[in-house]
Amino acid sequence: MSINYSFRKHNDRELTDREKFILRSIVQAYILTASPVGSRFLSKYVEECKLSPATIRNVMADLEEMEFISHPHTSAGRVPTDKGYRLYVDSLMNIEHISESEQIVVDTHLLAHPYEGALKDASRILGSLSHYLAIVELPNLADIIVRQIQLMPLSSQRLLVVVELESKLVRTVTLETDIDIQSAPLDIVSTFINSKISGKSLRYIRLNFVSILQEHSNFLHSSLFRLFVESVDVLFKPHQANKEKVHIAGAQNLLKHPEFDNPEHVRGIIELVESEDIIIHLLDRKDGISDTGIKVIIGDELGEEKLKNYSLVSGSYSISGANGSIGLIGPKRMNYSKMISLVEYVAGALSNQ
Repeated sequence: MSINYSFRKHNDRELTDREKFILRSIVQAYILTASPVGSRFLSKYVEECKLSPATIRNVMADLEEMEFISHPHTSAGRVPTDKGYRLYVDSLMNIEHISESEQIVVDTHLLAHPYEGALKDASRILGSLSHYLAIVELPNLADIIVRQIQLMPLSSQRLLVVVELESKLVRTVTLETDIDIQSAPLDIVSTFINSKISGKSLRYIRLNFVSILQEHSNFLHSSLFRLFVESVDVLFKPHQANKEKVHIAGAQNLLKHPEFDNPEHVRGIIELVESEDIIIHLLDRKDGISDTGIKVIIGDELGEEKLKNYSLVSGSYSISGANGSIGLIGPKRMNYSKMISLVEYVAGALSNQ
């Protein structure tokens, strides 16, 4: 199965089947070994390769001329360029589906926790299964759906408002007033308000709550009406349980890859982990999106000098109307075929919360 990614068009001539085969083999061998790939290696170890080393060298020379592979000075082998990786991801790669045991790990952990716990677990699971840096961007709660409110008197002048959101989220707000709460028609009021706001997003309710109540103010006890009008921001303002915008896990995984024997690469990943704004910007980019909604951005395409040796695989999820993104950042030599499948599965599991 191949995936079509619409990041850029290749202006070169169409590659021959032989050139595509050799390029695919070079990329896959380099992903596996992290060592430049030579003609003898392909001839000897790639089972489907029936070509002589001399023929392979000629094809490699053509691919190098078209800048799909490059020739490191310290080796006789070749490595993929960003352009080579891009063509591989766009049209030469076959998707490797995650195993049943990996699916069970994802499902078991994410379904065991409500919303916020699932998001933190998702980053940890992604990092563990991928061996790369895993990122989960928290969704914008302004778009999350309200199920209902409940009104409970705490005392004669204190009212507890329970706002039930989708995905098992609950917000409680205590309102203080000079009216006698215990004599107010709370059941009637809550039934009326729920008829107007149930199934609507926090964003919609916050913008329209006052006008909704004003249209039907005759149904409400006047003092109670005034209390809700004054409290709309407190009741329906989106907020996170904490100020984190993203959950990040697996930074130590990157240090196990041979690319990070270079101290500059280590410094780059530390700076990345410490910069939430850069991470969110990368996740929110709209280019590089495939037909399935998975995004792959490679090397220089990331537009950050410190990230030129990395690639990003990301996807989006939606929890009760609130949208967020998840992603993996790893060396350009990452296993794209497996990582695309993993990101797609975890994003789907979060969306099914």
